Amino acid sequence: MSLTVEKPRLAGPGSGIGGMWRVVVLNDDHNTFDHVAETLARHIPGITLAEGYRFADRIHRTGCAIVWSGEREDAESYWASLDDAGLTMAPLEGG
Repeated sequence: MSLTVEKPRLAGPGSGIGGMWRVVVLNDDHNTFDHVAETLARHIPGITLAEGYRFADRIHRTGCAIVWSGEREDAESYWASLDDAGLTMAPLEGG
């Protein structure tokens, strides 16, 4: 006999694709703090250069940072822009 375990819903019925999608930047050995900060400020709405530097520091210290979360279509666009700019990206996360 097999046991079926139902996972809890992340979003209510009729809510489309579900929860928030996360854009995650990974630490690497080839991007500078300046490049990471400037790229984030240039490509992600609402991120200032100062916030970009805070993200760059977090990425350096912890290995990664969620730099944006929201709707899938926007997440895909921001992920692609950051990837095209040379940042090291984790696979798009969402639900």
